[in-house]
Amino acid sequence: MGELFSILSNFLFVQNAIIAGLLSSIACGISGTFVVVKRISYLSGGIAHAIVGGLGIAYFLGVNPLYGALAFAFVSALLIGTVKLKMKQNEDTLISALWSVGMSIGLIFAYLTPGYNVNLLSYLFGNILLVSNESLWLMFSLDILITAIIFIFYKQFIYVCFDEEYSYLRGIKVEFIYILLLIIISLTIVVLVQSVGLILVIALLTLPSSIARMFSTTIWKMIVISIILIQVFTFSGFVFSFTADLPSGPSIILAAGVGYLISFFVNNFLRKKKLT
Repeated sequence: MGELFSILSNFLFVQNAIIAGLLSSIACGISGTFVVVKRISYLSGGIAHAIVGGLGIAYFLGVNPLYGALAFAFVSALLIGTVKLKMKQNEDTLISALWSVGMSIGLIFAYLTPGYNVNLLSYLFGNILLVSNESLWLMFSLDILITAIIFIFYKQFIYVCFDEEYSYLRGIKVEFIYILLLIIISLTIVVLVQSVGLILVIALLTLPSSIARMFSTTIWKMIVISIILIQVFTFSGFVFSFTADLPSGPSIILAAGVGYLISFFVNNFLRKKKLT
């Protein structure tokens, strides 16, 4: 353990990775809470995989991959929101199509890129140890933006997440709030995917918030617990990856998965104990 703290204090890339974990906990903790409450985990996974298409096209055109990912994420969010709210159709089929077609487009354009030196699979798993200072500032800006939006529209988000019909009766602009929620999720995915990878983003959006929901009575408590859990899982994943000489991203996901299983059984035990 002493050697680990020595590395933390002497190597800047490790410090940046820890900071990235702390910053991502805020965005994922807030967004993930509403993903779990609204039960749109599959939707967030669909957007996450659809942006691969934007990444591939951006590489082919020689522009910043972030722009391509943002474009695909926003288009996906608008399509899903329109199908659900305007056409009153189940969005599962559209999400599956965006998921598969987006990844296919990304791989095709990556193949067509001169030199074919683009490894889009690196975006699936990422490498949090390679996070740059620019990415850290981008994460910080994302945290400020999401926190401000949730603070301003908190009540509207609560109503829309729990009861859309009642929200209409109260005069809330359900379409606007729902699309805004999808945009927040999209921004979180796009900003973090370059640093931590798609798989870790999806895990951090769902597992900690699912655990928090088991032991929370309010949305704010759920958000706070989610943020703390992400930080715990990130640090414990780092420790495990260091001691076992394993990749950091999968180690963090494993820590979150173990945490979810433990919480699931503990929650069931406590519920049965109350009944008896």
